[in-house]
Amino acid sequence: MMAGMTGEETRTAMSPPIRSSAQDAELQPPATRAWMTRVVIIGIVLTALNLRPAITSLGALLEEVRDGLGMSGSFAGLLTSVPPLCFAVFGVMAPRLARRFGPAAVVCAGMVAIAAGLAIRPFAGNTAGFLVASALALMGIAVSNVLMPVIVKRWFPDRVGSMTGLYSMALALGTAAAAAVTVPMTRALGGSWHAGLAVWAGLAAVAVLPWIPLVRARGTALSRDAASAPASAHGVPSASAAGQEPSALRITRSRTAWALAVFFGLQATAAYITMGWMAQIFRDAGVPAGTAGLLLAVTMVMGVPLAFVIPRLATRLPHQGPIVVALGVCGLVGYAGLYLAPAGGAWAWALLLGIANCAFPLALTMVGMRARTGAGVAQLSAFAQSTGYLISIPGPLLVGVLYQHSGGWGLPIALMAGLMIPQIVVGILAGRDRTVEDEAVRRR
Repeated sequence: MMAGMTGEETRTAMSPPIRSSAQDAELQPPATRAWMTRVVIIGIVLTALNLRPAITSLGALLEEVRDGLGMSGSFAGLLTSVPPLCFAVFGVMAPRLARRFGPAAVVCAGMVAIAAGLAIRPFAGNTAGFLVASALALMGIAVSNVLMPVIVKRWFPDRVGSMTGLYSMALALGTAAAAAVTVPMTRALGGSWHAGLAVWAGLAAVAVLPWIPLVRARGTALSRDAASAPASAHGVPSASAAGQEPSALRITRSRTAWALAVFFGLQATAAYITMGWMAQIFRDAGVPAGTAGLLLAVTMVMGVPLAFVIPRLATRLPHQGPIVVALGVCGLVGYAGLYLAPAGGAWAWALLLGIANCAFPLALTMVGMRARTGAGVAQLSAFAQSTGYLISIPGPLLVGVLYQHSGGWGLPIALMAGLMIPQIVVGILAGRDRTVEDEAVRRR
């Protein structure tokens, strides 16, 4: 079995011991332990399915929402910047909430918030209400974004690559499904964009269910770690039990953490510009609305197979730089095509940009690889995602402003392509074989 371990899995197995959910589960009878593991997997998959429909369903109907609420192009750009803003603000809270209530309870509450926000926002009646309800849903997404790598690392420490791939694949599937079916589903529901957006609340409500027994079952480590084990400020069992002091890790001293945060921010910028604006780019080029939604779905659905392949490949490489470069080149070619022949080569550009957007599962995998312990992963995940989403906030807004004031898509596409260059550079730096614990321990 040891011979079959990937390099990343070997490093995980050799890391200093830290009490994990999976280890605590060993204390349960085999049937109970197997049941808990299955429920956790179901919960991870259903949660991942709900982490993007709030955004891509809106992207598919952005023109109708703009007309219905009387939004300008600049304000629509602001609307597409709300997701990364909420992810940055609320993501910071996730580790502290997990320490207080347990990761399962926080993710469960996050799914409730998503369901409520998506049910309320189409019927809020005005722009302000729409934004507030959107923020509620995005708050639930934000805390779940941060805690998913933590839960994967703690329950499946020897399968970080494969479980991150499964999670990323489900996330991509939910993203693509919302982009592909929102427009036809809206038509089937009578043509009302209100109903077309609200229907996604049902999927979020289903995702609440698997977390409920995990929250109630005090024997499960997802709840018990926060309740009975000495906890760190980042929602994981205190490393002091293993002879480590989590407070000794100062994440801002790690160059790798900063490189990963910037890489995360730039790939998020590209992703949210794509989700918010790509369908509109195709529609303005003369592509019918339904086809534009399908093109966006193609971009998103590329993440389904690749989100499973890339994390597994990444864990087998000592340096993830070659993957970063390959994804970046696909993005540059896709943007060039989107500028030169947006309608003529639409399917090819959607395919290439979909490959480029798989920098997201790569970033998640590197979060798990660049830290040795559960405490390190929690700290790095919160830092990289919160800082990264802050970095990504101006991008979608700037695209909306450039589009409105230039009267076309030339400048916005040039901006997207220009941002791909620094993304490649910092991605290479983040992919180096080192850990934040080695760089960020406070010297005494």
